Amino acid sequence: MAPLLSNALIITRREVRDSFRDWRIVGPIVILTFLFPALAQFVAARFSAFVEGFGAPVIGERTIPFLLMIVGFFPISISLVIALETFVGEKERRSLEPLLSTPLSNIELYVGKTLAAMIPPLLASYGGMGVYLIGLLFGELQWRPPALQVVQIMLLTGVQALVMVTGAVVVSSQATSTRAANLLASFIIVPMAFVIQGESVIMFLAEDAQSPNGIGALWVIIVGMIVVALLLLRVGAAIFNREELLGRAIDTVNLRGTLRRVWGHVLAVDDSGARAHSLRDWYRRAIPYSLAKLRGAALVTVLVFAAFFVFGFLAGFNPDFRLPLEPGTIGRGVDVGATVSAIPFESTNTVSFLFQQNGRVLIASTFLAAITFGVVALVLNPITFAVLGFLTCQLIITGNDPGIILATILPHGWVEIPVILIATAAAVRLGAVVTRLPRGKTVGQAWIEALGDTIKLAVGVVIPGLLIAAVLEAVLTSAVVSWYLGV
Repeated sequence: MAPLLSNALIITRREVRDSFRDWRIVGPIVILTFLFPALAQFVAARFSAFVEGFGAPVIGERTIPFLLMIVGFFPISISLVIALETFVGEKERRSLEPLLSTPLSNIELYVGKTLAAMIPPLLASYGGMGVYLIGLLFGELQWRPPALQVVQIMLLTGVQALVMVTGAVVVSSQATSTRAANLLASFIIVPMAFVIQGESVIMFLAEDAQSPNGIGALWVIIVGMIVVALLLLRVGAAIFNREELLGRAIDTVNLRGTLRRVWGHVLAVDDSGARAHSLRDWYRRAIPYSLAKLRGAALVTVLVFAAFFVFGFLAGFNPDFRLPLEPGTIGRGVDVGATVSAIPFESTNTVSFLFQQNGRVLIASTFLAAITFGVVALVLNPITFAVLGFLTCQLIITGNDPGIILATILPHGWVEIPVILIATAAAVRLGAVVTRLPRGKTVGQAWIEALGDTIKLAVGVVIPGLLIAAVLEAVLTSAVVSWYLGV
């Protein structure tokens, strides 16, 4: 680790020196470091005085830390420009070949370039925040913020810079021109803009905005962005290849060829790409072949689902969340049949509703997982297990029979739960495959293979499984629940 960082810093020092020699970079940094904080301080003072005149001083107070975050964010926006130039810019200036001919490894080059793109804007960001804080402490506002709140905002600034830089360096290493890199940068700017908006809402509306321990939701965002930054670093290091960077002149879109390759993976029965000869052969060989590829993702999925159940169960002990249940009101033999019998479980509309509801959730989580390294699938799909854990806890602590949970879930859950696990694992693999490429495969090849396997499992396992589970839930589960409750 130490030699890697030492060699990477050689590139970092070179790049930082070149950045500070360019007045087009130094000029905006100086302006955003010294002039923008003064403007923000003036706005904070005027706005606080304005809202106090209408009897809403709390709004003015919460505007001050919000502007501190904005003061820190504007300078790090420069990092996006620098990071987008790291590889593709040097390639267009024909200064990349000597750099890539050095004995440094791919990971050392990548880390060195990433640090170089982040350090100057981050120094400007913290410098601007320091100027803003000094003005607030000794100016007319005399603001005395909680220390951890300032630490939170500084950490947010740092992780935002890291996410933007790591994302932009990935774009720069894969783009064929600066123009293409700038267009692809919208996939970094737009999500980050939404994050900033969310943080601003939290800072204005959070009940613990003045807490000495900081705002709880912001700590969650900080941890989440650190995870994203680490994933982007892993992706960038995994897909960076100096030979491909020099050899790639232009990328063309061959939609027909791509669809043909995806279809080939849908029918594939082994690593050689051999195709199934019949539907029976497809189920006998192709489906197990794709399921075997999900072992790692499936293990992670099972652990996350179990963790969500435990979390929901433990949350049930919180007095603020307890349900108003009387002991003995829910359980075997209790006459609650009026409610159960009023539900048209056996109707075709119920089957269709259950199937569509589960299908919509899995489709949405798979699509979002593909662009979030699989994270969304591990957050959205297990929510039901957290609810089950919570309800189980409520039944136990209120003296009711928790067996009703088993009666409600098991009749159809023995089909639905494995299907959801398979769909979630496939979505996780589809999103996370770029973070650890199979040996000898490019990003496109690995992702197309994962997409083909996902479609194969969706058609062959998930859709039929959800349909069977919906029928069982509408017919068998209602009968079991009615029997259990003595209806």
